[in-house]
Amino acid sequence: MNNDREDSIVGLPEDKVIRNFRNEVISDYSTPEKEYDAGLFPLNKVFNSSDWRRGFNEYFDHNQEKSKLWDKFEGEVVKRFEQYQIPVIQLTKETPKDAVCQVFEKVNTKGVLLNVFELLTATFAADDFILRKDWSLRKDRLNKNKLLAKIENTEFLQAVTLLATWQNRNTCINTGQAAENAPPVSCKRKDILNLSLAEYQKWADPVIEGFERAAKFLHTQKIFSARDIPYSTQLIPMAAILAVLGDEADKEGIRARLSRWFWCGVLGELYGSAIETRFARDLSEFLTWIDGGAEPITVYDAGFNPSRLFTLRTRNSAAYKGILAILIRGGALDLRTGYSIDEQSYFYEKIDIHHIFPQDWCSSNGINQERCNCIINKTPISAKTNRIIGGTAPSDYLTHMERNAGVSSDHMDEILITHSIDPHYMRSDDFDGFFKTREEALIKLVEQAMGKPVVRGIPIIDFDDDYKEESD
Repeated sequence: MNNDREDSIVGLPEDKVIRNFRNEVISDYSTPEKEYDAGLFPLNKVFNSSDWRRGFNEYFDHNQEKSKLWDKFEGEVVKRFEQYQIPVIQLTKETPKDAVCQVFEKVNTKGVLLNVFELLTATFAADDFILRKDWSLRKDRLNKNKLLAKIENTEFLQAVTLLATWQNRNTCINTGQAAENAPPVSCKRKDILNLSLAEYQKWADPVIEGFERAAKFLHTQKIFSARDIPYSTQLIPMAAILAVLGDEADKEGIRARLSRWFWCGVLGELYGSAIETRFARDLSEFLTWIDGGAEPITVYDAGFNPSRLFTLRTRNSAAYKGILAILIRGGALDLRTGYSIDEQSYFYEKIDIHHIFPQDWCSSNGINQERCNCIINKTPISAKTNRIIGGTAPSDYLTHMERNAGVSSDHMDEILITHSIDPHYMRSDDFDGFFKTREEALIKLVEQAMGKPVVRGIPIIDFDDDYKEESD
C-alpha cells in the first residue's frame, strides 16, 4: 500500500458531524462511542489519552485484537507526540550550499511546512540551476493568456510532478515490475520535493504547452477569463493530459472525451476536495480511456442533483460558473444586440450573469428571494442590456428593446430561446411557468455536457434564510 499517515487524519466540524450540501448526515462522530466504533481518536486527547483508552477497551469488552490495535497505535502515534523533541540546527555563513539545501528539504518539512517551490529552489541551487528565474520566464509566458494569468508556481510543479511520476511508473511496469508494486502517480508535497532536476527540465516545457492547450480548450467551451474557470485546480491534470497527447488532442474523438471529462468534474463538483488523488487518477485513467479502457472515475462518479439549481446563486460555486459557460456554449445571444457571445463581445460588452425576472419585480410580485436569485432566473447578459432591463417586468423591457433595436417580436423570441427561455412566459410575466420550463431546459443542458442522464424527482433542500445574494 502507498498510503500516507497524514491521509488518516480526518477534519471535523465542531459538532463532529459531517453533512453534505443538503444538510444530510454523512458521518456522525459526536459521541465517544461513535469515535470508538469508527476507530477515530480525538487529537486533543493525545496528552491525556487514558480515559479515552479505557472507554475504548470497555466499548469492545476488552477484546484482545482491539487492545492490541490500541497498544500499537499508542506506541507508534500517541507516544511519539508525548516524546517529540524539536530539533535545532544552526547554519553559519560557512555552511556548504548543498548542506543548506539538505536542511531545507529534509528537516524543515517535518516542522512548519515551507512553500514547496522555495524548498525545490534550494535543492536545484545545489546543481547551479536557478528555479526562480526559470519560473519567472515561464510565468511571463503564461501571463500573456487571460485564462492562465493566475497559475501559481506550485500548480505548475504539481503538473510537472504528475508527468514525472507517471513516466516513472510506466517505466517500472514496462520493465517487468508488477503494477501493484510500481511507484504511484502522485503530485503530493513529498513527490514534488523528490523531483530531480533532469525530470523538471524534461517536463517543464511540455507542461507549459499543456496549459496553453488547456486554455485553447476552455475557449472552445466559451470560458474566456480566469474568474470564470469553474475549478482552476482542474487545469493541473488537464495540462498534464494535454502535455502527453500533444497534437493528438486535436482529434475530434479525443476532444469530445476531454469535454465530457471536464464537464463531469465541473457539474459533478468533484474538484472541491481530495484533489491531489483525483489529479493522479485523471491523468492515468484518461489516457487509458482514449486507448480503449474504462472511463475515468471522474466521469463514472459524476452526478448532478436537479435541486442543486435552486441553491446555485453566486459565482463562488463551480457549477454556477459551469452553467453560465454551457449557456454561452449553447449559442446564447445578447438580448439587446443579438450578437453571439464570443471572446470579443464577452469583454467588449462586459457580459456577466444577471437576473431574467428582475429582483425589484420579483420583490413586488411576491416571488421569494431564493427562487429569484438562483441560477434558473439568471442568464449571461451584457452590462448595457442589464441597465435597460432595470427593475421592470419582462413584457415591458422586451417591448422596449424591440422598439429601440428595431427587431421583430419573432426575432426577439428566437434570441430568448438561445438562452433556454420560453418566450411565452416572459411576455405574459408568468414567473412560475418560466421557472418550471427553464429548470427542465437547464437540466437538459447539463445532461448534454456530462453525457449522462440526470435523475429527476430528487427532493429540494431547505433554503438558508440567512443567505445574502451577491449584487449583479
